[in-house]
Amino acid sequence: MPKTRKMLCDWKAPYIQSLMRLIETQSKETLANWAITYCEERLLPLWERDYPDDLRPQQALKAAREWLSGTIKLPQAKKKILACHGAARDAEGNPVAQAVARAIGQSASTIHSARHCIGLAFYGALAVAYDQLGTAASWDEIEHCLSRRVWSYRSRFAQYGSGA
Repeated sequence: MPKTRKMLCDWKAPYIQSLMRLIETQSKETLANWAITYCEERLLPLWERDYPDDLRPQQALKAAREWLSGTIKLPQAKKKILACHGAARDAEGNPVAQAVARAIGQSASTIHSARHCIGLAFYGALAVAYDQLGTAASWDEIEHCLSRRVWSYRSRFAQYGSGA
């Protein structure tokens, strides 16, 4: 069985480069809304399936939304986001849930630094690939699934920003 990876790590992949070029044209708020919404809709259900009582990822997304609306300050949001990263560490042994929590933590962190949204591609796509194919799939199979997923992120981005 191949060793599971904790994240996609090929910065030079065409689908990552295309997404990075798009990200560089957008505001932090647009990127945060895109990444947070995608996590809420597509990734959070994967976390909730295995950890229904662990609310740290949900709380991180909620805190990021509250920061975007001006309801809370960044230090308050960061506490919830860091707790989400803790959830990822606690999910060791569950590659899907661990990658989901990392993707959510990075996506919520976009409120602090716009480029953190790339974590959605690096962790979120891997979570979906592992969920669909299993961790025993070859890296070639996973890579193919990853590329399709990242291209879909780019397509979904059209709803949130210009230049898509």
